[in-house]
Amino acid sequence: MSEVDPNAMDEVSEQEFDADKIKLLPGSSEDGTAATFQIIDEDHTLGNTLRYVIMKNPEVEFCGYSIPHPSENKMNIRIQTYGNISSVEALHQGLDNLSELCTVIETKFSEKISAGGYSAEEP
Repeated sequence: MSEVDPNAMDEVSEQEFDADKIKLLPGSSEDGTAATFQIIDEDHTLGNTLRYVIMKNPEVEFCGYSIPHPSENKMNIRIQTYGNISSVEALHQGLDNLSELCTVIETKFSEKISAGGYSAEEP
């Protein structure tokens, strides 16, 4: 019986995802340049941030999101591209860019907290 590499297990656990978290809704363009996705259990916090990051991509023509009903934990995000990439690629790039941005912010925040030298002033 072979031993399991613990580092390989870490990589597998990091890659696990919920297959039902993001769904492609009907009404996509045939060439893939326009599509609407539904993301489950998310709200304006992710919606507005992800919309902003996706719109920073020069290949994206339009990106908008909506919360169809406040009592449902669903967010719809519409992406239209100029045609050089698909809307699915734009979504993946946006999610990757947002994840990288969060990692940088977390790292810088942790460095500043560890460095100390800050104080809270009383008003």
